[in-house]
Amino acid sequence: MSLTKKEQRIRRSRQTRARIATQVIARLMVHRTNLHIYASVISEDGTKVLASASTAEADVRKELGAPGKGGNVAAATVIGKRIAEKAKAAGIEKVAFDRAGFAYHGRVKALADAAREAGLQF
Repeated sequence: MSLTKKEQRIRRSRQTRARIATQVIARLMVHRTNLHIYASVISEDGTKVLASASTAEADVRKELGAPGKGGNVAAATVIGKRIAEKAKAAGIEKVAFDRAGFAYHGRVKALADAAREAGLQF
């Protein structure tokens, strides 16, 4: 029995989350869909969302312009900057990057690079 593409991604994400849990550090979790990209900073124990940003937010959609522009590298860069600013406002400087089984490429990489440039360490 072969795994579907989604099941393979979820399997990879479980391995990553298990490793991050041993580090006892807040994690920057990324999720992407065809239309949007979402980022959340989750507490060390995994119970609270300390900061979040996504292309589904009304003010971000205005900034990006035309509808349906949340699924590209430019949008991911905007979200990377926003999540870093919100995390720093919440007093978080250092996080573990949780790409949720997605390849570190394209939008996921753009979000990570933008968050690093904005001062988040991981």
